[in-house]
Amino acid sequence: MSIQLPDSSVTSVKSSGSLLPAGPKRAFILVTALFFLWGMSNNLTDILVQQFRKSFELSAMQAQFVQTAVFFGYFCMAIPAALLMERKGYRGGILTGLILFGTGTLCFWPAAITGHYGPFLFALFLVGCGSAVLETASNPFIAQSGTPATAQRRLNFSQAFNPPGTITGVLLGTYFIFSGVELLPAQVMEMKARGTYAAYLHSEIMRVVPVYVGLGALVFLWAFLIWRTPFHADRAVAESSPEGARFSDVLHSKYLWLAVMAQFFYVGAQISTWSALIPYLKQYTPLPERSAAQFLTACLVMFAIGRIASTLFMRWVRPMTLVQIYALVNCGLLAFAVTHPGMSGAIALLTSSFFMAPMFPTIFAAGVEGLGRATKLGGSMIVMSVVGGAIIPPALGYLAREHASYALGYVVTGACYVVVAAYALVAVRRTNVVVSIN
Repeated sequence: MSIQLPDSSVTSVKSSGSLLPAGPKRAFILVTALFFLWGMSNNLTDILVQQFRKSFELSAMQAQFVQTAVFFGYFCMAIPAALLMERKGYRGGILTGLILFGTGTLCFWPAAITGHYGPFLFALFLVGCGSAVLETASNPFIAQSGTPATAQRRLNFSQAFNPPGTITGVLLGTYFIFSGVELLPAQVMEMKARGTYAAYLHSEIMRVVPVYVGLGALVFLWAFLIWRTPFHADRAVAESSPEGARFSDVLHSKYLWLAVMAQFFYVGAQISTWSALIPYLKQYTPLPERSAAQFLTACLVMFAIGRIASTLFMRWVRPMTLVQIYALVNCGLLAFAVTHPGMSGAIALLTSSFFMAPMFPTIFAAGVEGLGRATKLGGSMIVMSVVGGAIIPPALGYLAREHASYALGYVVTGACYVVVAAYALVAVRRTNVVVSIN
């Protein structure tokens, strides 16, 4: 006889079942709000790169250690987070992530007092560790908080709160961390001669403290609310999978590892698109830095609109089919940006932010689908793949440097979307697979 694979996308395009979980929704709402919270933190690091470069008089490479510290935290903590949740459940994992996250943000205060770069990197590493635990817990929690038929739509819904957080982070950094003071070399020499330059640099360092201490206070408030909230999903998962997960449960899961690969290249494409946008605009357009930065904010707005629109489109189009179409569209947009450098190419890059929006949550939900008791462990593997955001952008930068062309560097980003499109094709075909049992 033959049976069909237990794939939620096998259902009709108009997936049956409610998008939101049945019963109490407080835990679902609190966890969904976390997507906003770590989105705000993630884009504050883009502000810190420039602020620390000025405050500590760093080279461009040294300033990028901000991103390295955060991504290294993700890489180190994803699997331990999954193992922790096997013992303590989703709520225990989320509480641990919030404590690490909040501790890292509060460490900005003593780091600023010392006036050294190293303590900030350690604080950012803790923030990255906390973010890794939160993402490892929150994504599968949302996916498993309702009917399997709407898991991908539900995760896209919760992920839609992430882009407003990233926009908020950029705005907070722009208006509360950046002082707007940009000294000319002659002014620096004059301040050094008067002995006031060191005090100026320290004042610039201290500007990060109120934002991060305020964020830390919010994080610990959320930890208290989570602690006081029952998580019914923990009970349901424990009842359906009484045995703990083992690495053997995911070792031979082909579709999980394909999702890990696809997520690696997607995250690399996202980060490289945004990180190279301002240099692209500076090379090919007359826009000043602040206007170029506003263009980046516009990308985040397009991303947010894309998340909301995609959640609606998924009522009529299968989620992975939508990802396949969007990846192919982005291949075309990136090709245009490469061959038409300038404002028209920059608009193509801006537009690509709309189409990348549903990729992370949809790939994640598809990757952990059918893993059962190994969902948390499988989710941690996918979270680890965000290290693509630390590898793909330097590859773009290398190509841009070798050919003196940021436009040509975007060939790397376009190639990433080819991989995502290929994965989506495999995932779509998976829905028609029939397993024969003799």
